[in-house]
Amino acid sequence: MTTPTKTPSKSRPARLPARLPGWAKVLTAVVVVLVVMFAGIRLSLLPGLRDFFGTETHDRSGPALLKSIQDMSRYDAASGNFQVVVDLEKDAKYLPDALRGTRTLYVGAGTVDAYVDLGKVGKGDVKVNEDRTTATLHLPHARLGTPALDPDRSYAVSKQRGLFDRIGDLFSDNPNGEQAVQKLAVRHIGDAAKDSELTARAETNTTDMLEGLLHSLGFTKVTVSYGT
Repeated sequence: MTTPTKTPSKSRPARLPARLPGWAKVLTAVVVVLVVMFAGIRLSLLPGLRDFFGTETHDRSGPALLKSIQDMSRYDAASGNFQVVVDLEKDAKYLPDALRGTRTLYVGAGTVDAYVDLGKVGKGDVKVNEDRTTATLHLPHARLGTPALDPDRSYAVSKQRGLFDRIGDLFSDNPNGEQAVQKLAVRHIGDAAKDSELTARAETNTTDMLEGLLHSLGFTKVTVSYGT
């Protein structure tokens, strides 16, 4: 008597996980490597990477071209040195500073010149007596020049940026630009020069210069006045 044989039951094949395409694996590996690399540089965990990926500066600028020549007739009689601390903050509506917003503390140092434009002196503004011993000069009031920011003495003390601003810096052509605070520093320096006695000092120095020059030429009495 034969015993019936049991037919083996069909087992369901195990479901294999979906495989990533080759390009996705390569892209993922590159992203992981870059993240680890930049994190190491940022946190100084891999100090050798800073030297390995150090930047080199190459000046490939062309020669400077002379565009024009302008004769100068003004006498720079005084120069003021100014320094201002700029605290510039930009906030976004409805977002906390940790996400969107910047605050920059910047020390701006610059100079402003005060000058007298001698080119505006006409024939009627200079009077000399017949024996050339007395001279009377009428000059325009001293004016202020354009404030000039000194990059060697100007610097950012601190910069605070939100998360979105930091991410935006990665894709910006000019990350962490300081144009806004520099323009603000120039404006404050110009305002400080207007409130100073720089133009008065320039007129005093111009008077001293002309008196000394004319006295050396034989004039005994020199009168210098200023007006529009």
